[in-house]
Formats: sequence, C-alpha cells, structure tokens
Amino acid sequence: MKELLLIVLAYLIGSIPTALIVSKKFFGIDIRDYGSGNMGATNTFRVLGSKYGTLVMVIDILKGLVAASLYGFIPFYLHNELERTNFMIGLGLAAMLGHIFPLFAGFKGGKGVATLFGMILAVQPVIAVSCTGVFLLVLYLTRYVSLSSILAAVALPICVLWIWNEHEILYRAFALVVAGMVVFTHQKNIGRILRGVESRIPILKHRDRRKARRRHDQ
Repeated sequence: MKELLLIVLAYLIGSIPTALIVSKKFFGIDIRDYGSGNMGATNTFRVLGSKYGTLVMVIDILKGLVAASLYGFIPFYLHNELERTNFMIGLGLAAMLGHIFPLFAGFKGGKGVATLFGMILAVQPVIAVSCTGVFLLVLYLTRYVSLSSILAAVALPICVLWIWNEHEILYRAFALVVAGMVVFTHQKNIGRILRGVESRIPILKHRDRRKARRRHDQ
C-alpha cells in the first residue's frame, strides 16, 4: 500500500507542468500553442530561449530525481539494493508518465527525457554523467536538443549493457525500452533534422558568426 501511494505521488510530481508554468508566468502564453506544441525543455529552448529552456530542463530533471528518491520513506528499501533499484525505476517511470501525461495540464505534456535523466541520476549517477557527456557534446556540435536527447538515450543501454555491464535484468530491459521509446517519440524531430528544418537552440551564436565570417573572407 505504501509503495502504491509513493508511485501515485511520483506521478503527481512528474505532472507538474514546468514549461507551462514558466511560459504563462514570464510570457503570458501557453507553450503548447507555439513551436512543436510540446511541453518540454526542447520546445521551451526553441520558443522562449536558452535561459528559460535551461530553467525548465533543470526543474524537469529534479522531478525525476526527487520522484526516484521517494523510496527513502520505506525503511525496507534502505537496506535492500536490488529491491531499491527496482522500486526507484518504478518511481521514475511513474514521474516520466506524469510528465508525458500530466494530470495538471490536460494530459498533454512533454516527452519526458529530462525527467528520465533525473531518475537515472538517482539510480546510477555514473551512467547519468556519461549520458550527460554525450548530450552536451552533441549539443555543442549541432545545437539540436532533440538529436542530443536521442543520442544520450541510445548511450544509456550501451553504458548499462556493455560498458558497466549491469547484471540486474530489469535495469537492462529498462535501458533498452527507454532508448527505443525516446527514438520513437522523436520521430518528427528526426524527420525535421533529415530535411534540415529542425530548429537549433540559441546558444554558441558567436561561434557560428565567426565561422560565417571566415567563410566570407575566403
């Protein structure tokens, strides 16, 4: 019964519509009416800029981190690593579902990547940091948040199954399912990237201007 209550609480935490709150409070708009219509960090970067996109991303990560850490309310999980990992995954998935289908925003949310990352950060920080490295590298090279998210998600099963060779079956299956799910939910982004029309976030513009000047000088 306690586990069920915590899972419901994790879902409610995930349902906090961060991007919607930020867009309405600071701009007086509904973020879902702009850009891709998605209520996540990527669309917030695209519509509201890097400052507010970063704010939304950080809070959404914290949603997953806090939700996965709710296991601490049940003493049993403090001393049972395997059961704790499984329960943390369940809590994190509940938060991710809350983000994708938020109770507080008409069940129309984001894609849950940032919230998912927060959960992984709670379960296995080293793997989370590795995926973050992939995300930041791809973001630096391309300025596509969507592509960065996709490749970071693909890096998750690579880290879990091969680099760190985690033996927990549920964890391995979870990593594979998550990677597939992120790729699936980003189909439209992949199509826009292939057509060359995907929006880039407004960072590193000075780098692009330098490159443009060098090409012009040549």
